[in-house]
Formats: sequence, structure tokens, C-alpha cells
Amino acid sequence: MTFERDAKTLELPWPFTGREDELELIRRSSSAGHHGIVVTGPAGCGKTRLITEAVRGTDCARVAGTPETRHIPFAAFAHLLPETVSLHRAVQLLSAVRLLLVDDAHLLDDASAALVHQLAVHGRTRLLVVTTDGTVVPSAVSRLWTGELLPRLVLEPLPQEETAQLAAAGVGAGLEPLTVNRLHRLCRGDLRLLRDLLGAVREGGLLTRLPGTDDRAWRGPVPVTATVRERTAQVLECADRGTLELLAFAEPLPLPMDGLDLPALERLEADGLVRVDDDGAVRLAHPLHGPVLRAAAGRLRARRLARRPEQCTEALAAEAAALAARIERADVRSTDAPVGEWLVAEGQPVPAGYAAVRARFARLRGELREAAAWAREGLRETAGDLSCRTELALAAAQSGEATAFGDAADAPAGAGLSGEFARLDAAAHEPGEPAGPDAGAAAWLAAARGDLDAALAAVGDGAYDAVRLGAPGRAAGRLPGDDVFAQHADALARHDGPALDRAAERLEERGFLLFAAEAHAQAVRAHRDPRAARTSRTRAVALARRCQGARTPALSGLVLGELTARQRQIVTLAAAGLSNRQIAEKLTLSIRTVGNHLYSAYARLGANDRGALPWLVELPAAQPA
Repeated sequence: MTFERDAKTLELPWPFTGREDELELIRRSSSAGHHGIVVTGPAGCGKTRLITEAVRGTDCARVAGTPETRHIPFAAFAHLLPETVSLHRAVQLLSAVRLLLVDDAHLLDDASAALVHQLAVHGRTRLLVVTTDGTVVPSAVSRLWTGELLPRLVLEPLPQEETAQLAAAGVGAGLEPLTVNRLHRLCRGDLRLLRDLLGAVREGGLLTRLPGTDDRAWRGPVPVTATVRERTAQVLECADRGTLELLAFAEPLPLPMDGLDLPALERLEADGLVRVDDDGAVRLAHPLHGPVLRAAAGRLRARRLARRPEQCTEALAAEAAALAARIERADVRSTDAPVGEWLVAEGQPVPAGYAAVRARFARLRGELREAAAWAREGLRETAGDLSCRTELALAAAQSGEATAFGDAADAPAGAGLSGEFARLDAAAHEPGEPAGPDAGAAAWLAAARGDLDAALAAVGDGAYDAVRLGAPGRAAGRLPGDDVFAQHADALARHDGPALDRAAERLEERGFLLFAAEAHAQAVRAHRDPRAARTSRTRAVALARRCQGARTPALSGLVLGELTARQRQIVTLAAAGLSNRQIAEKLTLSIRTVGNHLYSAYARLGANDRGALPWLVELPAAQPA
């Protein structure tokens, strides 16, 4: 497989991924009756690819600014205009062009910039104009949006979920979530850098297959490619590089300001290369800079300055304690936890107790694949650890994988837990979850198999698990009356759609995306107003898509909500591939009764036959455009 290295294009094998809303907006702006749009954003965020996709299949003229021709009048339009031409004549000649794409408009010569502005004023040519943020833009171009001639679309970096899709397509295999997180953190939405890094990692044989999965992982140093050097030239060529190297080798921990050259720090802070927090701790400002400075240092200097994993033990325990405290406060919003991420990136062992807390924190956020990845990291260090096995089973079960892993309850209680991390594990269960992990795992494994009766029987003391499984009565009086989990339980018990939506919003605010998706999904069936139900369904699906393949009983009702409980049960089994006879035997029904239920379900769902059921039962996944 060959990677085309032209910096301005992303050709195959990199598909166009995500950006559906932005793509539709640009397509509408370039259609008849509209004057066009200006697209701005940071370098490398995919502006050119987005615009190219938007005009695919249309009759479109293209021009682009270049650094080398900024002093040549009308250089960008040389292929469309005669050799000598006035601005007035150029406007006349180009008025016949219906659609004009202007790429790198910040690099246009003054005459070309003035021509683009005049074409916008006259309004006969629809314009799609692309500029890069953080650069000097010709005033004639910036007046396109400041003068309200054209609307402006500010393109944000590609979200992490879509970055994962793009990266997987680029390497031709799935990437485990911790590798995706690392790439997303290093590249900060720069797709050209992402492409270059992945190419180097792949070609260097640095991707390894994780045992027991089809995913690939990247551990170890960052390859210092030509593109990486270009992106980090400011630090590699900095006069105060010595101070930057001290900070780089101190990672993942910061250094106290008092121990560093203060005049150098002031210069580096003014250049945006370091940041100083309120406590006087100093860090490098960009996550790519540390790995590159470490890789570029000489062997002897690296050996003298390098931080050893055991030096991070205390910081790692503090990080785990902070995450556990956040879980206890029912607040799992995203937070920095750089020590554990550094251990993973360096390929160092991750203590099982820490890994279990990270897995639980990720699972509560709805990041199920990430939760499983952290649990696996802990199990590589301590194969029999109960908490990591439980978190792995819970992540798998809530992804609908009933038999992917053995029953976590078979593990000996407390295996592999000791000292401070054992105490963290005992304190880190979420409100309403059983204090021992076994019952929760057993309940969700039963739910994943479609056996809700067994799931509820196994819930035990897990009051909030009962709410998520649709039995709020079991949580009555067992959740603190003023917390968001009790609000969810009360709204579900009263079958109150608006209250369920309000509970979902509070859950989302606190970072519980999967719980929020489930509450919105339950609201769909509780609403009396069809429009409110549609809104709840839309919100539930949007949140569920961010939950890395979550498949729980509440979410399965998003599509099947109009069916009876028996019909939902039969349709779910049919979608899993069971025949009518197998379903009848499993549910102790006649084959004719199963057939009748399926026929009624087909009519309500608009399906023609059994083959359509998996598409209706499963949540619709985000598809590349």
C-alpha cells in the first residue's frame, strides 16, 4: 500500500470521513441561489479535502494561492485569464464561471485577492474560498466575511471518534483506543501530521497486534519524520532548547518554575512553547514537543535526563485517587491524567489497580472500548486481577458481547489487589453499583444475552443498574434523593418523558454519556407528544454513537420502541440469527406464535423480511460520506 505524500491532498487509502453537517452546508452554499461560503480553520484540519468532496461531480473552476507567486499579479488565475488583463476585464471574463473554488486564499497575490472580492460583490459566480487560521490574510479576502459578502464556516479539528475511523482506514486495521487517544493528542486535529505519523508507524513495523483482539497498538517513541520536524522546528531550533529538554525529560510530570532559568521561561512562554499553572509548575505547551525533543537528544544526554517509571509511582497513585474521588462525586467529565497515558505510550507496565480505576472511569463515561483497553493493560501486568477482569466483562457486556469473555465472578475475590490500589478499588464503584463487582458483571452479561429476567435477578444491590435495565421500582428509596441517579429513577417510575430528558441532560453535564443516552431512549417511550419523542430519539442516538459501540437494553428500544415487549424479544433474537424454531424453543412458544409476532413486527417496522432486522435493531453507525 502506497501513501501519497502530497501535503494538499488526502488520496486513497484515506477515505473522506465525518463532517457530514459541514459537507451539507457547503453543498447548499454552492447551489443555485447562494453566493458561496468561506471556510477557515487551522492548518491540516482537512479544509481542502472537505471542499474537494463538496464539489465532486460538479463543473467547478479551481485556483490556489502559493507563497512563490504572491508578488505576481493574477498569478492564481493565470490558467483562466489572458497574459495581460485589468481587474475590470478579469471580472467580466470570469462572470461566466458558475462555481469557483479558491484554495489557500491567504496566499493570493493582491490582484487575485481583489478579483475574488469583486466576484463576490457582483454575485454572478458562486465562490468557495478556503483560508488558514493564524496567518496574514489579504484584506480583500478577509472582507468577504467581515463585510458580510459571504458566510464563514470555521472548521474545528476532526472529533476523536471520526479520527479513529480515519486512522483505521489509513492503516487498514482497527486501532485500539489508547493508540487513537495518543494520536489524537499528538496531532490535535492536524490530519496531515496524523497521516505522516501513521505512515511512519506502519512502515516502521511499530504497530503490534493485541492478543485476543483484531486491534493494533502503537507503543514506544514518536518517529521524527520530515513532517514532524517541520511541525516542531520552533522547539528544535530554539535558543532556549536546553530548558525545553529539561521539561521534555521531566514528562509526564511538570517542573517547578523556581528550578529553571526564569528569563528563558519568560521568552518561551511569550512564544507559546510552555505554560505555567497557578502553582508555578511548568509544562511544554504542545504534547508533540516532549517526545520529539527526547528523540532528538543525544544518547548520553537522554540517559542522564530520562525519567524512570518508578519515579512516577507516587504521582500515579495520586492520579488514580483523584479519578476515584471524581467517580464518588458522580462527576466523570473529561480530565487530564497524563501519568498513566505516559506509561502506556512508553510501553511500560501499568499497575492493575490503576488500570481498573481508569477502566471504570472510561466505562462510566460511555467509552466502552477505551475501558476494555485499560482493563487489558492491567491484566497484562497482573493476569488474574479481579477488578480488571470485571471491568473487561462489563465493557464487553454493555457492548452487547455476551460471550466475549468468561464470567468475571469465577475469579477469586481480591485477586491481584493490594495496598493503596485495593483501597481505591473498594471506594471507586459508582453510586448504586454493588460494592462487590461480581453481581454487576453477571447482570450485564445476562442482559447482553437478552435474558433480562436473569439480569434483574443478578443485579442484587445495584439500584441504578436496575434503573438502566428498566426496573426503577427496585431502586425505590435506595438512591440519594437529591442526586441525578435518583432523578432518573423517579422519572422512569412515573413514565415522565420530559423529566427523563431533564435527567439525561444532567447526566450528560456530569460526563455520563451512556447513562444520558439510555435516559433519552427511555423518554422516547414515555412521551405522549410524538415530536418530543422524535427529539429524544435523536438525542439518544447522537449520544449512543459517542459511546464506542454501546448496546444495552435501553438503547435497543430506540428502533424497536413501538413493539410490544414480546415482539421486541422475538425480533432481537431473530436479528441475532435464530430461526423461528429456535426462538420458539427458547421462549417456550409455538412456531406459529413466533411467526405471527414477527409478521406484526415487520409491519410496524417497515421491514420486508428477517434480513432487514439487524439494520433495525442495531444503532445506525456513523458512515463515511
